[in-house]
Amino acid sequence: MKRSRILALLSCVLVLTMLLSACTGAAPAAPAGDNASNSTATTAASGQQATTASGDKPVIKLIANTWPASELNVNVAANLLKSQLGYDVEIIALDEQAQWDAIAAGDADGSLEVWPSGHGERIAQYIDEQKVVENGGELGVVGQIAWYTPKYLVDANPALATWEGFKGTDVAKQFATAETGDKGTFFAGPLGWTQYDQQIIDNLGLDFQVINTASEEALLAQMAAKYERQEPVLFYFYKPHAIFTKYDLAQVELPPCTKEEHEAKVEAGKVDCSYPDDRLIKIFNPKLNERAPEAYSLLKNFNYTTDDQIEMLGMLDQGKTVQEAAQAWIDAHGDTWKTWLGK
Repeated sequence: MKRSRILALLSCVLVLTMLLSACTGAAPAAPAGDNASNSTATTAASGQQATTASGDKPVIKLIANTWPASELNVNVAANLLKSQLGYDVEIIALDEQAQWDAIAAGDADGSLEVWPSGHGERIAQYIDEQKVVENGGELGVVGQIAWYTPKYLVDANPALATWEGFKGTDVAKQFATAETGDKGTFFAGPLGWTQYDQQIIDNLGLDFQVINTASEEALLAQMAAKYERQEPVLFYFYKPHAIFTKYDLAQVELPPCTKEEHEAKVEAGKVDCSYPDDRLIKIFNPKLNERAPEAYSLLKNFNYTTDDQIEMLGMLDQGKTVQEAAQAWIDAHGDTWKTWLGK
């Protein structure tokens, strides 16, 4: 009798447990964040698998590097992928050096602005040898990294038009700051950027020290503060950029070298010459074509001019957001982007 009661009690407990399990199933997934301006999600890079959206279409993950032109490229692409092809897009903010592993691992689908002069080893390793990243073709924009100083300095001392004008401790002291003491200060970009300026300075025998700023905004702030006070400043920067529509700057001539010579000097750690002009390229995960052929085709065909980028960069300088500038360019250049879709 006692055994029968225990069995009956256990049966009741089992039934109650099953009923409770049915009523308290897995919680529903949290809704995706809403971004009305460009219908994209911005996250840090992660190893999560891409989720599906827009029916059976996968989410396309594009990398935006830490400068405005890269963000503009990605937002133009994201807008068109969403509005014209029905893909949802996740924009991942990621350093240009770290993006190679993310794309190779499948954590991202592509990056739309790679400067080849700073990635020769990675291009050889990831694209040519391992074939875990695909060369997506040229972006169409020609980039140029160089040294710059305000034109008012060159007007006052024409020798500063070339690197030789910066020789000597007396000159260097004019560019000194509290961080560098008697050495001249050379303001550079954040550490993740492609830059060999301390090598160039040391190999040319200049008495300057590189100070890496935390971001592009911080680099521009340092330059602008000096410019407004008409003080000496020497810094790293690149074209295309809206800065050149706002400030009267002079490019400092460095010893010339070919792209092949520059690559050899980079490999040897002995850079002592100018940065070569870069025909910017795109890079993709090799499986993107199979996973999302329409998206792949659009991104493969994505190609516009340096002037197109400068047009959007100018809009940012006038106060538009990245998303607004991308939309304005799309509205004005249908003849260009429709060819990317085969129209």
